Amino acid sequence: MSNCCFTSCWFLLCAAGESVNVYSTCTEEYVHGLQGHTDLVTGVVLNPSNHLQVYSCSADGTVRLWDFTDGILIKTFIIGYPIYAIYISEKHGGVVFVVVPMANYKSSELFQLVAVHLPRSGDQEVEARELSIVLCDVSPHPGAASFGREGEYIAAVKGLQLEVFFFKKQKSYRFSLKPGMKKGAKNAFTCVSCHPKEDCIATGHADGKIRMWRNFNQKKEYTYSTLHWHHGAVNTLCFTPEGTNLLSGGIESVLVHWHYTQENQKDFLPRLGAAITHLAVSPDGSLFCTSHSDNKITIIQSCVKVSAVIQGLVKGDGVWTNLIIDPRSKALVLNGKPGHLQFYSLHRDKQLYNLDIVQQEYIHEEGLDQFEVVKAAFDARGDWLATVDERRKKGAELEINLKLWEYDKLTQGFVLNTTVTAPHEDRITAMFFSPSPETTMLVTTSLDGHFKAWLLADHSDTKEGFWACDFVGGYHLLKPGCCSFSADGSLLAVGFQEVVTVWSTASWELLTTLSQPPGAIRDLCFGRLSCSKYLLGTSTKNQLCCWNLLTCSLEWSTPMDVSLLQTDPLSENMAAFCSQSGSSDLFVFKPSEPRPLYSQKALCTGKVQHAVFAPRDQMLESCEERTQWLNRSQLYFLTQHMDLLTFSTKTEEDRLLASSKQLMVDDSVAVTPFYLLLGKHRQQQLDKQEALTNPMAERTQLPQGSIAIKELLHTPAHVLPSASFLCAMFVRSLLISSSSAREEKEHEEEEMEREKEEESSEGEADPRLGESAAWGTPEEFGAPSLTKAQERELRKVKTFDHSWLSSLLNC
Repeated sequence: MSNCCFTSCWFLLCAAGESVNVYSTCTEEYVHGLQGHTDLVTGVVLNPSNHLQVYSCSADGTVRLWDFTDGILIKTFIIGYPIYAIYISEKHGGVVFVVVPMANYKSSELFQLVAVHLPRSGDQEVEARELSIVLCDVSPHPGAASFGREGEYIAAVKGLQLEVFFFKKQKSYRFSLKPGMKKGAKNAFTCVSCHPKEDCIATGHADGKIRMWRNFNQKKEYTYSTLHWHHGAVNTLCFTPEGTNLLSGGIESVLVHWHYTQENQKDFLPRLGAAITHLAVSPDGSLFCTSHSDNKITIIQSCVKVSAVIQGLVKGDGVWTNLIIDPRSKALVLNGKPGHLQFYSLHRDKQLYNLDIVQQEYIHEEGLDQFEVVKAAFDARGDWLATVDERRKKGAELEINLKLWEYDKLTQGFVLNTTVTAPHEDRITAMFFSPSPETTMLVTTSLDGHFKAWLLADHSDTKEGFWACDFVGGYHLLKPGCCSFSADGSLLAVGFQEVVTVWSTASWELLTTLSQPPGAIRDLCFGRLSCSKYLLGTSTKNQLCCWNLLTCSLEWSTPMDVSLLQTDPLSENMAAFCSQSGSSDLFVFKPSEPRPLYSQKALCTGKVQHAVFAPRDQMLESCEERTQWLNRSQLYFLTQHMDLLTFSTKTEEDRLLASSKQLMVDDSVAVTPFYLLLGKHRQQQLDKQEALTNPMAERTQLPQGSIAIKELLHTPAHVLPSASFLCAMFVRSLLISSSSAREEKEHEEEEMEREKEEESSEGEADPRLGESAAWGTPEEFGAPSLTKAQERELRKVKTFDHSWLSSLLNC
């Protein structure tokens, strides 16, 4: 997450990959994404003429205008060059300023700031080719340029130079600094921010200083004052909307709040967790936002108090634990903050929590050796978590700690149970729990030439479980590099350099050694279910081998540079990531079949070294043949750029699209998740009850709205035509939809008037009444008596016009 911007005190937008994520500042929840770009989104800015719209730019060469509240793409402007930053000013209407590569230096790292005139067109996609060069040789960093007071000038920094361009004069002034005014000083510019109401420019520098520039409209009379608190580079600067305060952030993870009129006074918000890379302020100045190097966003109230944290997948220096799945929460577990493991929900795309493994304060200092979590493993039920943290000091021995964590049902988290100091004499290369439900066993392999089996035993006094080493094994003083358990836990395969050994976990007897082509064993995996008799391994000589454990012979082998071999725990499928020509290929296959089920070339750039199969909550059905390997599990893998990717099927995409449509506004009422879960169920129960009590009951049909009414209610107000244009159409639609109800009401009023007239005339003499009395009442002749409702119907028939019948008979 980077390049954040506030649209109001309610919404926060940030660039995330190829989309723009919209978050609620109140609930911290993800609202929706603005998706349409085909490459990395590099900037997001608010439309100054309409605060319900934002502009986004991307390396795909387009600028897009969005209605962010409804996630609607309004217009796409095709620039034709990769865009690295975007700036906008209310004074320059119909123009955006973007940073693009210099036309004559496409292959180099030279960039220029250009003004793009946005054409007025009714088309949703339009080319914007009218570009005007403003500044040449600028930095592509979004924080390296800023508009000055009321958009009269723009300031840009790069290297040791500050350049200010005045739009009225069409003239620029350049101010340079020396490489080092004092011994050890680093004066290079890192960021810039202009005061919104005064002629003042704040610049950040690599040595932690902040310079406040004034009188820069005359090159010979410029002055600057210096502020200094940061001991590292100043990564970002931002003035508040009123210009009363200046915010700064850097590697110290501290937000510094400088008072503009009293520069010596400052406030601090420390311990924000990671280096601050970007700052944003809401339009009313009530909220601040800091973006951090660990893929986190912190929302801060203006009183310097954290109000919300939006944490994505933590990006650290590397992933040493591989990707593992917590059997209980189904969360993805890997390295998080330094010395921590992060539990990340794949379904909610949200971090659940961090588990402190090292339990030591992390010091942000380069070159300092500190403990790092290098291995982690869960048992089959998720009751136990094993971790390994290590530290190697310069000129000192390696420090290793093996820790066993027990799941506590009361706290819903893991509690440290056992710590084994120096479990091996050298680095641990692999660690796995036995999948057997009969015993709780952990196996570790090390470069010291041994593998160890650790068992959970009961203490006779405390009746609490503790861990102890049960067996130590080795093979001809060779160093084990990998290991794997069979599906039932009865066999353990350990790779000792170029030899594969198979051990019985019941007696720790060496059962057999397997021959294979030359090359050290890099990875081992047992087959599952119907393929449990197979053992697969990869070697450093670019070989993928499959052994048959029943015959103890090599079943097949193929020349492949497999960087990662992953087993699906719920099927016979295996995934092999192969490196070729600077990219990774994927092959999904069964050990018993030579033909792959699925393959994809050039999946991503670089080597894929971390992947995992995550079990699905519900099994997919009706998938295509080429995607049936995704029915039970979903494959996730991590690229070398720390991007987590996965595979989805057409069925999943259709289901997600249907669920998103289901949450849209209904014809008559807003459909909420509560309504979906409870409202429809209650309605069905009421319908059933009504059908049982009155099967012949007729339900009155609600008036159906016209298409115009639906469009009027579902379209955002700021993109609708004027009210005078819509008034006539709206009134006509209302009249049409309510005509039947009005006619029914008129009939009821007529019937009531007739009943009143009849009641008032009951006491008067009527010759017809005397005649009927002479002949007798209907009951006297055995005829049934009429109800009041039937009498009203007869009166209606009497009042009908039957003239049409006589004309028909005359024909």
